[in-house]
Amino acid sequence: MRHTGEDATHTSDTTSGEPVVRVRPAWTALLSLATLAVFMAFMTPIQILLPLQLEHIDPAGKHTALSWVTGAGALVAMVANPLAGALSDRTVSRFGRRRPWILGGALAGAAGLLVTAGQHTVLGVALGWCLAQAGLNAMLAGVTTPIADRVPVAQRAEVSGWTGITQSLGLVIGAVVTTMAVTGVASGYATIALLTVVLALPFVLRFGEPPLPRELRPPLDPRRLVAGLWVSPRRHPDFGGAWLTRFLINLGNAMGTLYLLYYLTDSVRLDDPDTGVLVLTLIYTLCAALTAVPVGVLSDRAGRRKGFVRLCAVVMALGAVLLACVHTWPAAMAAAAVLGAGFGIYLAVDQALVTQVLPAAEHRAKDLGVINIANSGPQVLAPAVAAPVIAHLGGYTGLYLATALVTLLGGLLIGKVRGVR
Repeated sequence: MRHTGEDATHTSDTTSGEPVVRVRPAWTALLSLATLAVFMAFMTPIQILLPLQLEHIDPAGKHTALSWVTGAGALVAMVANPLAGALSDRTVSRFGRRRPWILGGALAGAAGLLVTAGQHTVLGVALGWCLAQAGLNAMLAGVTTPIADRVPVAQRAEVSGWTGITQSLGLVIGAVVTTMAVTGVASGYATIALLTVVLALPFVLRFGEPPLPRELRPPLDPRRLVAGLWVSPRRHPDFGGAWLTRFLINLGNAMGTLYLLYYLTDSVRLDDPDTGVLVLTLIYTLCAALTAVPVGVLSDRAGRRKGFVRLCAVVMALGAVLLACVHTWPAAMAAAAVLGAGFGIYLAVDQALVTQVLPAAEHRAKDLGVINIANSGPQVLAPAVAAPVIAHLGGYTGLYLATALVTLLGGLLIGKVRGVR
């Protein structure tokens, strides 16, 4: 891992205060590639590999099994992400604070995916997926913090737009790989594991970061470290408001996407639901890409974030209502386009917004890890909410109407954030 003179000139890393030097396109591109790796490793199993694997293990109980496995993994993520972030803030390696966690997390996550691939019971799959989640969340803590470390506020929504696209693009690439390039669930896991490491390497090897001086390292006291994982919403209301908004919008997204394969199979009755998921993901990602970066540029120029969050909530709710009311393949494609456009808006401005409400610069990775609980937490709650709705409150119609309501509530609560326009 090297730190070139070019890197030092065109990027900046601060442990206090805000960066002021704009990052170059190459830096954004390689960070986006590393972010693509982690989201490909997260989303491909959740959307494709785990449902197929669990359907083969327990066809009659596939809904419940998927809920248990994804819920257990999300619980691990809720602990691993902020803990890895807190340790990253304290890392004094000569390779910097973030890069060791990006590479180490990628390797551990890949190992977890390989373990998951070899399981033949629901419990074994759950344990393997928990191992993968622990490693991948350590990697996520490393790839999300450089935006706060190095990108000036006036450039953050644009950079967040580029990195945000990879959340959906990761699933597209993963779906192409697992449905077209390889055959079988085990080979799908193995290929995703390999790509996770390979795609993380360019950013790790190309862009260095100055090491944290030992005198600036927060004390490594286990009790203080654990206590620091709690960020009081009373003392930091903007942080709390941003967290709650992200949680609700991601809860709506998780409720709407967790059972997508089963929705196409059982409600739309599509002949080839696996390919259907891929097509919907392509549409979703294309529309997200068309909105994310342009909206990011507009947000940076206007210096405004909250209005765009409200807009994304309305657009995503409309897409969910369409899925609720019309159970046809053309309607599903139209809904994917609307949902993608709305989520693209969200991806651009949300990450920029949360980096502006972090309580302390020296704890950025830990605080972003706490924020990221609002990504993983909904994966725990969504199955607990979605499964009873499907069973007792209107099936998929009830599920997607609930998705719309939760998303709209998230958009409304962005008003609790006072320190960002």
